Amino acid sequence: MPASITKRQSQANNLALGGIARSSHPVRMKTTTAELTIRRADERGHADHGWLKSNHTFSFADYHDPAQMGFRSLRVINDDRVAPGQGFGTHPHRDMEIFSYVLEGTLEHKDSLGNGRQLKPGHIQMMSAGRGITHSEFNPSRTEPLHFLQIWIQPRERGLTPSYTEWHPKPEHADAAKVLVISSDGRDGSATVHQDADIYRLRLKPGQKVTHDLQAGRGAWLQIAEGGLSFNGVELTTGDGASTEAPGTLTLTARRQTEAILFDLD
Repeated sequence: MPASITKRQSQANNLALGGIARSSHPVRMKTTTAELTIRRADERGHADHGWLKSNHTFSFADYHDPAQMGFRSLRVINDDRVAPGQGFGTHPHRDMEIFSYVLEGTLEHKDSLGNGRQLKPGHIQMMSAGRGITHSEFNPSRTEPLHFLQIWIQPRERGLTPSYTEWHPKPEHADAAKVLVISSDGRDGSATVHQDADIYRLRLKPGQKVTHDLQAGRGAWLQIAEGGLSFNGVELTTGDGASTEAPGTLTLTARRQTEAILFDLD
């Protein structure tokens, strides 16, 4: 992997911690519909490095939009596609909760804690960088592409002990519409994040509906990985995101086969 990409990863981590970034990219305004703020897929930042094609929901590395610096503790959502045999070489992180959700292909992870894993579609890895960790992420296949979401959440405090957990779907999760995959206490077999956050995987069939109760003082972000659905009457499709801080019942109705991630954040 080119050294410049590893450098950008490290720079992005530092910029995320400081809440700043630099770029000459044009700035796009947020789209607000009723009580939802919509982030359309085609409004995201884009980077094409040949072997890596990435879409950035929030400011990251060379992409900077002061209106898109994150949502509550959610700091990064990168939609990454990695060519066969390519990947991110060993690079450092600190004071960030980082998880990857595999959509297609195989993601090979290695870190300075001694973890070495290959994750398949539907698998989640959760790495707490804490006071410092190095890791690499590669597509080990010689023929198949890798598609995954990499998501960064700011921890509740800095200087934590680095750690690593995973979530693998059980047979009963295959057709479950809504499954808790990450939480602050690791309940129900979820991976653990050092932040007041509940994160759900949604997997909906056409016409299927699921609800979520958002409590006062909290915020919800929905990211569509694949498919399309109605979120409180607003149509969203692959790559779209939407947020709300209005308490009440969120209603999600699939228009077609859909996979999405729902964040419930303090």
